[in-house]
Amino acid sequence: MNIFNNNLIRYGLLSLFIANSLALFSQKSDDNVMSKSKGTYTINTSSLCKTIGYRNTTPLIITVRKDKIVSVEALRNMESPQYFARVRKMMLSAYSGIKFKDYAKVDGVTGATMTSNAVKAHVAKAYEYYRQNK
Repeated sequence: MNIFNNNLIRYGLLSLFIANSLALFSQKSDDNVMSKSKGTYTINTSSLCKTIGYRNTTPLIITVRKDKIVSVEALRNMESPQYFARVRKMMLSAYSGIKFKDYAKVDGVTGATMTSNAVKAHVAKAYEYYRQNK
């Protein structure tokens, strides 16, 4: 009976350790999502949004000051360079200067619809995160 209790305790402690370890590693770390410096917020959508464009996700760095978008910059992605160049020129630049809450007013780029929609999803997630955590 003593051996049974010792093994039961060992297995119970091992199970508890594994469960706590899994919970620790499965938690989403938001430490790198948003930072603030001198009244300017910088939001990295890499871990916020996993919406796929044409080939993969389109992570962004969005800079916000006084609830207005200062800039939207693309991080490394797998989209077609020729199409993403159009998105960068026509769409990402269109976000600069608008109120963050009006992000949905920016149109996508014809011929790069899937990429445009992914960019819009990343901006929407960034806005949601910004609103809840600023």
